[in-house]
Amino acid sequence: MKTILLTGAAGFVGHHVLKTILLNTDFNVVCLDRLDFAGNLNRLADIKLEVGHRAQRVKVVFHDLKAEINPQISRQIGHVDYIFHLAAGSHVPRSIENPMAFVLDNVVGTCNLLEYARKNLPDLEKFINFGTDELFGNAPIGIDYKEYDRYNSRSPYSASKAGAEELCVAYENTYKMPIYCTHTMNIFGERQNPEKFIGLIIKSLLKGQEVIIHGDEETGTVSGLRHWIHADDVADALMFIMNLPHKGFPLADRIGGATCPKFNIVGDTEISNLDLAYKVAEIVGKPLKYKIVSFDKQRPGHDFRYSLSGEYMKHLGWQPKEKFDTRLENMVRWTLSNQDWLWM
Repeated sequence: MKTILLTGAAGFVGHHVLKTILLNTDFNVVCLDRLDFAGNLNRLADIKLEVGHRAQRVKVVFHDLKAEINPQISRQIGHVDYIFHLAAGSHVPRSIENPMAFVLDNVVGTCNLLEYARKNLPDLEKFINFGTDELFGNAPIGIDYKEYDRYNSRSPYSASKAGAEELCVAYENTYKMPIYCTHTMNIFGERQNPEKFIGLIIKSLLKGQEVIIHGDEETGTVSGLRHWIHADDVADALMFIMNLPHKGFPLADRIGGATCPKFNIVGDTEISNLDLAYKVAEIVGKPLKYKIVSFDKQRPGHDFRYSLSGEYMKHLGWQPKEKFDTRLENMVRWTLSNQDWLWM
C-alpha cells in the first residue's frame, strides 16, 4: 500500500486534500503539521467523521519544518512514496509586517523537507510543491500567465513562495528528484479561515456591517479580479498530477531547457470582488453594504488582478468538476449551517 506525506494537513487546503485522498485511494496518509494559526485539528476531526473507517489510514506527526526532520521524526513518518507539500505561511498582510517569518516558513521549511526527501527517500515517486499565482504579480487585462513565465513578486509572501519553488526546481535539476510545482489561484471552501475574503463577506452580512472592497476611492473603480476555485477541485487536480508520469509527456512552453514540470490549477470563472460580494449576499439573503477603499492604503503590494492560464491542464485532461456558482452556493450554505467556523 502506498503512503503520502501531506504537510499542512490540518490547514484549509490540506484537509480537503486529505479527504480526497482517503475517498479516492487506499493510500495511507501521514499528516505533518505544527498546528499554528492556520492549522486546526478540528478540521481533521471533521474529515475523520466524513470518511468513516478510512480514517484508520491516517497518522498525525507534529513537526515545525523550520527545524530539520531529524531521525526521530523520520522514524515516526516511516516509509513514504509521495510528498504533497502544502505547509506554508500564506497571509499577505502578516508577511508585510514580518517578512522573515515567511522566509523561515516557506523557504527554509521547504529546503528542510527537500533535504529530508533527498537523504531518506531514494525511491520517492513524486514530490508536489503547492504554489501560488501571486508570485507572478499583477496580470494586466488580457494576460494569463503560463507555467514558466517570469516571477514578479509583490509581497514578502509571494517572494517566499517563489524562493521555495526555485529550490524545488534546483533540487529537480541538481539531484534529479521527481519534483512537480503547481500554481493555484484564489481558493475557497468549507472550514476556511474567516479572515479570508468570502468568510469576511459572510460575517459582515450577518452582522449588518460594511464589506471592504479594494478599489479606487476617488473614481469608485473596483479593484480585485480573481479566478476562484474550490478546494475540492484543487485536491482533485493534485491527484490528477500525482498520477501523471514524471517524464514522457510534453512540458508547457519550456524556457531555457527547464525540466521541472509546472502546472497552473485554475478555476472556470473570473469575477470582481464586488460582484462576488453581491453573489454571496444573494445566497445569504442579506443586503450588501460595502465601502471601496484604495487598495494601496490598506495593503501595500495588493494587485488589481491575478490570472493564470489553465490551458495546459486542460490539454492534459483536467478541468474543475463543478461550476463556480454551484461551488460557491454550497460553500456559503454550509458555512451558514456551521457558523462556529466563522469565529462569531
